[in-house]
Amino acid sequence: MSDVMMPSQVTKKPSVFDRFATHANEFVSRAWFFAMCVVLVVVWAPSYFLFDTADTWQLVINTVTTIVTFLLVALLQNTQTRSDEAVQHKLNALAEGLSELMRRLGEDHGELRQAEKELRDAVGLERRESS
Repeated sequence: MSDVMMPSQVTKKPSVFDRFATHANEFVSRAWFFAMCVVLVVVWAPSYFLFDTADTWQLVINTVTTIVTFLLVALLQNTQTRSDEAVQHKLNALAEGLSELMRRLGEDHGELRQAEKELRDAVGLERRESS
């Protein structure tokens, strides 16, 4: 089983952007960030009287929320993609380990050979050439 990559062996160092996206994700996923957004709307609502027209008043909140949403979607998508990749690596390692165990036990229990083949086909594991 030495050719199986375990999750602990995946050592891709996150880039500066990845680290920033992770911190941003942690920042915006807190309850107080939501509360801060609610406060922003509560402060914005009575500011109607500070603007010349209702259109300008609406434009301010629409512009701010659009820009923040646009940036957060990009950052949060980055963290979600990396999370999905990490989960996939772990699932691959589990499937590889289970397949290897089934292969070894299949030498004594023939019925496991077909189950191992079905597992490999189901999750797309390829046979590795032994060197």
